[in-house]
Amino acid sequence: MSEMQDLYQEIILDHNRKPRNFSIPAHANHTAVGHNPLCGDQITVLVELDGGVIKTIGFQGAGCAISKASASLMTEAVKGRTIDEAKVIFEGFHDMVTGVAGAEPEALGKLAAFAGVCEYPARVKCASLAWHTLQAAITEGPTTVSTE
Repeated sequence: MSEMQDLYQEIILDHNRKPRNFSIPAHANHTAVGHNPLCGDQITVLVELDGGVIKTIGFQGAGCAISKASASLMTEAVKGRTIDEAKVIFEGFHDMVTGVAGAEPEALGKLAAFAGVCEYPARVKCASLAWHTLQAAITEGPTTVSTE
């Protein structure tokens, strides 16, 4: 394994062991629930939007290491960002984990730790569950999402 792969694996393991923003924000005003039946991942994303900005964000739930680490890193990446900025980050992340040609992992900072997920199609749903759930929470879409 290369040094970069070792670093990415350590980032994922760290965020799985000690997830950031694994909490219920006191003033959350947008919520959605996500479920990945294939892996059994279940997540609730809670967001406090203030003037189109993600003021606070938290998540609750249980799932595999990829799912939990992705949710943790997602909360760090979008906190303090506008809805439009969060959507752009999600699009870049989704392109990367699904193996879209031209995806730029290096532009995603720590989220690049999930670059190798595209080699494991079943894990793409684990990595993207929190992101789809966030999308549902901050848009007028359904409040429950499934990867099926």
